[in-house]
Amino acid sequence: MTPEPARTSDPAGASGPARPLDPARALDVDALIDDPKTRIVVCCGSGGVGKTTTAAAIGLRAAERGRKVVVLTIDPARRLAQSMGIDRLDNVPRRVKEVDGDGELHAMMLDMKRTFDEIVEAHADKERAAAILANPFYQSLSAGFAGTQEYMAMEKLGQLRSRDEWDLIVVDTPPSRSALDFLDAPKRLGSFLDGKLIRLLMAPAKVGGRAGMKFLNVGMSMMTGALGKLLGGPLLRDVQTFVAAMDTMFGGFRTRADATYRLLQAPGTAFLVVASPERDALREAAYFVERLAADDMPLAGLVLNRVHGSGAAQLSAERALAAAENLEESRIVDQGDGKVGVRNSSDNPATSEIPATPENQAPAEAPHESPSAPSRSEPAQPPQPSEPPGPSGPSGPSDASVERLTAGLLRLHAERMQLLAREQRTRDRFTALHPEVAVAEVAALPGDVHDLAGLRAIGDRLAG
Repeated sequence: MTPEPARTSDPAGASGPARPLDPARALDVDALIDDPKTRIVVCCGSGGVGKTTTAAAIGLRAAERGRKVVVLTIDPARRLAQSMGIDRLDNVPRRVKEVDGDGELHAMMLDMKRTFDEIVEAHADKERAAAILANPFYQSLSAGFAGTQEYMAMEKLGQLRSRDEWDLIVVDTPPSRSALDFLDAPKRLGSFLDGKLIRLLMAPAKVGGRAGMKFLNVGMSMMTGALGKLLGGPLLRDVQTFVAAMDTMFGGFRTRADATYRLLQAPGTAFLVVASPERDALREAAYFVERLAADDMPLAGLVLNRVHGSGAAQLSAERALAAAENLEESRIVDQGDGKVGVRNSSDNPATSEIPATPENQAPAEAPHESPSAPSRSEPAQPPQPSEPPGPSGPSGPSDASVERLTAGLLRLHAERMQLLAREQRTRDRFTALHPEVAVAEVAALPGDVHDLAGLRAIGDRLAG
């Protein structure tokens, strides 16, 4: 599929070909994914802007250009698996078939609970791991506790990078502003582990045995009594058991999370903010850009997805609307002599009822000279059609229907050109606020992406 260059109108409203991006500010996606120093690409952005598709297209293009790639999605939607021809995605990388070139493409979807289980099994002895996995509080925590998904995403990314099995890791983050919550995971985890509640619950385990229980019952009876009423006695005991079992692992959680955070700040990582050319989406994109800058994360650029274009951008919205009105209103605009033709027309009631006078009446012709009257000496002949039936006859549309159809198409074109003008103005506002951000515009496809061919088309548009 040949890439279609995106065209828009200038922000003043005069529709026409879009001003091309400054080459110095255009994002070179191929240079980014071809660079062997680029090891991680993180796609972030608000929901519904094509982030998952962009991540998959980048992964496929990098693989077909010779790199060994794994795409990790944190979005639970199944779009990635469907577009890559995989029945399902889980916590294990699965190879994508029918990839052209010498590279490889693998895909996986974060399984939050399974990732947590793997951490417990890897960093605790067999007996303690079994106790933790069977703990009711742990089961609730690992299945959906607030913030656990973001932290597990950090853990999985760290695992993939430490294995050094792939040349490039492409991460598809969750939608909306929570897409950057995983950046806060180490800080939140540290605050949780250093919090007073955790220290309180860990106190009996640190003191040990009956002395520890006596310490807990005497020194903190009021606090635990309140917690027992709030959480319930069984839940409080489950939490205490979980904290006691996890005590030796807390330091490892924090250490690994901090290491992954530093990995995201390293030169080998590149963040791509994905947005559509709409006001709300680009407002979110501006938030991402500012947040990444505040956290010293390496931003590669903005992918402006689903940019609309037109193959007839030279016809402005104003001219298209004028032409449509011309067709719908008896072509007044096309009359060379203004309204003279219309005023003298037989269809005009003001002129069709003027009484005949010597000045305006045509000379009468003799009856025997009329071509329409039959001769007395010849039999009358049936009238013959001057032209064979054509498009204006029963077998084809009338001139009026053709004009209505043409006017409708002109109005549709005017709406498209107005849309392009709005997209251009929105992009200009973003680039004015963030002139340092490189931009890659991706022309909209005529349909949804549901296979590798569609992902290749997106990759072609990403590369310009």
